[in-house]
Amino acid sequence: MKPDMFKHPVSILVGLGFPAEVRGVMDAYRHLVEWPASQRDCAHSVALKACSAALRGEIEAETARGLFAAFAEKHDLLAPEADVIAALRRQRDRDPHVR
Repeated sequence: MKPDMFKHPVSILVGLGFPAEVRGVMDAYRHLVEWPASQRDCAHSVALKACSAALRGEIEAETARGLFAAFAEKHDLLAPEADVIAALRRQRDRDPHVR
């Protein structure tokens, strides 16, 4: 495994709510750089600095992953896990009143 790759990707929602997997530090860094300037906050700054440090080899990729995931969670970007979606679909199929 490359040193800048995450052990487990971070699944986030992009665009109109489509899931995307952030598999490494460079992917996370790109998402952070593209984040609108008007919405940048402390969580963004910390995650961006961590990704920069990881790309320079100053910290571990997993440390940057954790800070990126915290940023994504704060901004409601984390995508639901596939097994959660599947369970909700099964429940909806059994009970049409479940949304």
